[in-house]
Amino acid sequence: MESAEDAGVYKLRKDLAIIQTLDFFTPIVDDPYTFGQVAAANSLSDVYAMGGKAICAMNIVCFPLKKMDISILREILKGGLDKMREAEVTLVGGHSVEDDELKYGLSVNGIIHPENVLTNKGARPGDKLILTKPLGTGIINTALKGDMAGENLVAKSIKCMSALNKKASELMEPFDVHACTDVTGFGFLGHAGEMVEGTDIGMVIYSSSVPFFQEIRELVEMGMVPGGLHRNKKFRMPMVEVDPTCPPWMVDILFDPQTSGGLLFSLSSPQAEKLLKNLHEEGIEDAAIVGEVVESPKGRILVR
Repeated sequence: MESAEDAGVYKLRKDLAIIQTLDFFTPIVDDPYTFGQVAAANSLSDVYAMGGKAICAMNIVCFPLKKMDISILREILKGGLDKMREAEVTLVGGHSVEDDELKYGLSVNGIIHPENVLTNKGARPGDKLILTKPLGTGIINTALKGDMAGENLVAKSIKCMSALNKKASELMEPFDVHACTDVTGFGFLGHAGEMVEGTDIGMVIYSSSVPFFQEIRELVEMGMVPGGLHRNKKFRMPMVEVDPTCPPWMVDILFDPQTSGGLLFSLSSPQAEKLLKNLHEEGIEDAAIVGEVVESPKGRILVR
């Protein structure tokens, strides 16, 4: 809890620990089945970020029975169940309450060897940083609410948010990954900040190498950004130094709060190149080396 880890880990015996996490939120898309898919993928992600295997989950449901037809809930749960089946995770129950606002998510249990637990601390100078999904889902979701997002862009965003981080987590398992987290509500720089805060290392981010949905630049320049982006920026900007060559719109994208974002992990340069090749070969095409870990300035991030 001290370093805002992605999930809780409880050691059962010398060779086995359980990973526990939960997450739920309000709808970010109109289609209930798709919402279920995205919410489930997002909830499972924290287990993958710690290098674990998700094994079972329970539904968390808040539903306005007097305002919505029960068929909507049925579709949400079907979307979540189908995503769990894809992840080879067993649904073992859940809990529901009547609420004025619809919410859905999962509590998830995973397993891992205690010596293999990945945390957001442990990156080493000389490491390269890999990000596995493009940024911009928060901006797109905001634009969608204002009818400013095109169908193709929304479809790409949904595909990204509903994609599991399972394969990326499995591919990094044979490598000596020093630190890992997933990029969600605090934005890319927010989660990167957690990795260096209070440590003897810093980071350099290659802004031109960070994957993002190209169509969102115009939306950012129009001011079509979520409120969470401004909060992330205000909180983390004191530890960030931006080179003049990095445009302001890109800085905003780096703070965009993500839903079911990709994994961000740190490992040695030679291994990073090999792992990146494996990720691309397995269909994770947006994965990219987005920066490096440096000795100084300690506890700070330089964006170039």
